[in-house]
Amino acid sequence: MRRYILIVAVTALTLGFSACNSSAQKDAKTIETAKPKGKYYCTMHPEITSDKPGTCSKCGMDLAERDTTK
Repeated sequence: MRRYILIVAVTALTLGFSACNSSAQKDAKTIETAKPKGKYYCTMHPEITSDKPGTCSKCGMDLAERDTTK
């Protein structure tokens, strides 16, 4: 009986860890493939973008021009 409980527990833990790991990998791939939306961005807050020069709405820094040569 103990052996059965041990097998079930190990199987459940293995499946639980593998399920968590695969969703984290999918999220990382989604972030990597996301294309920049604006030509200008904040170096401190890359999610803040704009099509024209300006300042960051979070910190007030000047937006930097995105390098589009890559």
